[in-house]
Amino acid sequence: MESNTKIEDKIYKAQCIGNVEPIEFMTPYPSMRSLIEGQNIKYAEQVIIENPSITNLDFFNYIQRTANWLESLGAEPKRSIFIPELHYPQSEILLYGIWQLGATAVLPSKKNLTQIKKYIKNPILINNNIDLFNEIKSFPKKYNPHHKPNLNEEALVTFETGNGIKLSHYNLLINANGIQKALKLDNRKRFYSNLQPTTSSWAVFQAILPIYSGSIFDKNNPDIIINNEKNSYNLRSDLENFEEYTKNDFAICPANTAALSLGSKPIHLTEFFIKKKAIKVKGHSVMMGYLESTLNDIHFRKDGLYIEY
Repeated sequence: MESNTKIEDKIYKAQCIGNVEPIEFMTPYPSMRSLIEGQNIKYAEQVIIENPSITNLDFFNYIQRTANWLESLGAEPKRSIFIPELHYPQSEILLYGIWQLGATAVLPSKKNLTQIKKYIKNPILINNNIDLFNEIKSFPKKYNPHHKPNLNEEALVTFETGNGIKLSHYNLLINANGIQKALKLDNRKRFYSNLQPTTSSWAVFQAILPIYSGSIFDKNNPDIIINNEKNSYNLRSDLENFEEYTKNDFAICPANTAALSLGSKPIHLTEFFIKKKAIKVKGHSVMMGYLESTLNDIHFRKDGLYIEY
């Protein structure tokens, strides 16, 4: 097994694209908690969810209350907190509440909890049957964070591929930025998706992208639909069929945070090369690495991240 320093160097090189290093390209926000705070300062009274009607300020207040509620459960900065499958937009609010606390969100997907605990010590588990709005209603709207994470800190761990994948705040923001550019998703466009809170695609497309782009989440009259029976755009993870993708198909690769390309065109600050039964990926959306160190030895090489299919 290679030393941690050598693996970290390979991961960093895989995250570079051309001569542009991740630290050289700044998103408008220094972390996920700053994203919602910034949108609230600029557009507090704008509706961001059509039904139920929720403004930026309402959303922010729910997040603040959630962070206080999480603290009452014993949560603290950098601790891992599992995301349960709650009704929209409760899982989304919980996700931002975790980030407001400075903690890490975990998407267990269908992974066995005993196996997950080999990698994640003492996580906070939240029941799938709760009503988050009812849980947080008695908590104050004001929350003073004790830890404000940096862009390169861990924000999300997903087990959707069966292996734990670590994603930073920068990974999530830059992937959302690339998707916004690919979709030409402008402020106040109406957007809808029906993703479940089990994948990084849910976090990026459904929780982050509408907030980041200033869109309105609207099921009834959307301009853009993601992954519904009347799709504008499809999310596809069958990379072995990449040559069949149309211009409305997003290639999904969790090791590249979420989106890899729209059709054959890589999203902004990502590049990839089709190899025999594998894709080599480079760019700013490349993950922080696997929780299982031996997988980092296998998949990160001197010239990029290799994903077999």
